[in-house]
Amino acid sequence: MAATAPPQQTTPDHATLPGLGRALVQHRLLRLDQAVTIQKKAETNETVFIDELITSKQITALALAKFLSETFGHPLLDIEAVDAASLPTDLIDRKLVSETRCLALAKRGSRLSVAISDPTNLQALDRIKFQAQASIDPIVVEHDKLIRLVEKLGRSAADQLNSMIDETVDVAVTSDESAAQLDAQAEVDDAPVVKFLQKVLLDAIQMGASDLHLEPFEKFYRIRFRVDGELREIVQPPLAIKEKLASRIKVISRLDISERRIPQDGRMKLVVSNNRAIDFRVSTLPTLFGEKIVMRILDPSSAKLGIDALGYDADQKEFLLNAVRRPYGMVLVTGPTGSGKTVSLYTCLNILNEPGVNISTAEDPAEINLPGVNQVNVNDKAGLTFAAALKAFLRQDPDVIMVGEIRDLETADIAIKAAQTGHMVLSTLHTNDAPTTLTRLMNMGVAPFNIASSVILITAQRLARRLCAACKQPMELDEDALLLAGFKEEDLDNTWRPFRPVGCEVCSGSGYKGRVGIYQVMPISEDTQRIILTNGNAMQIAEQARREGVRDLRTSGLMKVRQGLTSIEEVLGSTNE
Repeated sequence: MAATAPPQQTTPDHATLPGLGRALVQHRLLRLDQAVTIQKKAETNETVFIDELITSKQITALALAKFLSETFGHPLLDIEAVDAASLPTDLIDRKLVSETRCLALAKRGSRLSVAISDPTNLQALDRIKFQAQASIDPIVVEHDKLIRLVEKLGRSAADQLNSMIDETVDVAVTSDESAAQLDAQAEVDDAPVVKFLQKVLLDAIQMGASDLHLEPFEKFYRIRFRVDGELREIVQPPLAIKEKLASRIKVISRLDISERRIPQDGRMKLVVSNNRAIDFRVSTLPTLFGEKIVMRILDPSSAKLGIDALGYDADQKEFLLNAVRRPYGMVLVTGPTGSGKTVSLYTCLNILNEPGVNISTAEDPAEINLPGVNQVNVNDKAGLTFAAALKAFLRQDPDVIMVGEIRDLETADIAIKAAQTGHMVLSTLHTNDAPTTLTRLMNMGVAPFNIASSVILITAQRLARRLCAACKQPMELDEDALLLAGFKEEDLDNTWRPFRPVGCEVCSGSGYKGRVGIYQVMPISEDTQRIILTNGNAMQIAEQARREGVRDLRTSGLMKVRQGLTSIEEVLGSTNE
């Protein structure tokens, strides 16, 4: 009779324990059966080994931290001695902090110090290493203290929205929809979100921002302002509010809140006081992780600053005013996007806007509302193109016509014919400088004789950051560097010094506050007309302009350096030699 095998004994399995459990068993701080019981309880409760270990009181959190520090050779830190407000919050995502119970303490070069209560949790350290793209230096801390701090920071993140809107903001956001219709939107009926949006808009206006960017990403949500031409990150609100915030903006901008798959454009208005309201042009764009929203601030007061505030030199200002006050002809403003062309055009319109003058504009879209000016938004889908609007204007007894942009030959032809038949026409093109604007019109197919007989002045422009008057300081620069920048030897007469940015509270540490225009104002002389009629190129036109004393953009920028308005770096960065 075959012998039967003895019944198999069930013994605790050392291999099923996590690294912390195995280390405690090996150093005889726990029996194997105790460690296995704790692990099974963690699995049942869907927690982790260290949580149940501390709960079981088999070892205190302090004793465990000392043991792990000595055994694995990592520094020991009392996390309560660390100022929570000073901890870097942008190195590890909040969700990853919550999942791993690890906190970033400091980063030096490519090494990141991380507070952790279980350094045997290599998976958590690897996840942090991957996200932070840095080598990890574990710092052992007591588990209970770490958990309390992580939970506190988590609550702070959840309450961040309310903390950012704790001050009263007496600002009303309005649209053409009634308040009852807005309140009916249950999806956006969230008072903290409404107040937060109002405060963000008000902060943007107070900082002098030109654009607001609300950008959703997989792990975070950020808001950036473009101030003086540069984007600055302002705040990272909780990721959970991105949809409510987008819906709120879309409702007051009269957009479809149910449509999230295609871009949309709209407008909204911020009533700052009884006599001041600011419009916003709103654009939404579907991205991988939600809708990105960009809001352009359209402040009507910018059109009423006056031509002196724009930064034209005295002779340039005289050329421009003489041109726009002529009874007919075409004045073109050129430059890249964001160079201030719209403000320059509106400033000219504001000068011409008198009771006896009929002004009509075709824009895409109208950015600033000017009372007394007939403004039309082009709508390509409906057939209201720039060309169609221009044709209609000519039947409306106009004196001054402004075309937002000359994009095609048809628009250019109609605009030129209007300039030839007794109307003042203002418009823009996207070219690098004034001479290339004329060749651009030729390349579009406009006949040279039409250009020569209609265009009376072209102004090219850029915007450079203005040095902060409160902190700018003179700097010593060797003559070779100044000559290389474009100054002439006769300019280096020791009667002036270039200034450099420093940074203070007034300019938020950037060294710059506001922007100043750099201009090339080129009247079309008879000699230039002859070059155009003989199909001359941009180089010939530029050479003729130099002979007539027209300063190019670089030279105009260097004059701003001499005047102490901006820095050499700004001029070199915004102009081509």
